[in-house]
Amino acid sequence: MAGKFEISKRKDGEFQFNLKAANGQVILTSEGYSTLQGCENGIESVRKHAQSESNFDKKVAKDGSPYFSLMARNGESIGKSEMYKSASSRDNGIRSVMTNAPGVKVQNLAAK
Repeated sequence: MAGKFEISKRKDGEFQFNLKAANGQVILTSEGYSTLQGCENGIESVRKHAQSESNFDKKVAKDGSPYFSLMARNGESIGKSEMYKSASSRDNGIRSVMTNAPGVKVQNLAAK
């Protein structure tokens, strides 16, 4: 089974996407978008920007948990990862996004 993007609708009516690895684990979550088209554009931005490791901003939360953001050229965050227990796990998450994002299918759960 390959990874996939899943589009869903939040309780506040905004659309968001999650990029899931082949094992079903969420590896990247987007911001909220007011329109489905905006959300789909966000997915295309992930596909484009995930091809270069320099677009990943490695961070550490206040509690010491490593995580990352995928950044667009304009400096805006396209999506964020979960919190990891180690920097090496975070780095594996980045590699997973780089591997999965370019070619996986999109499943629109918001249409159901």
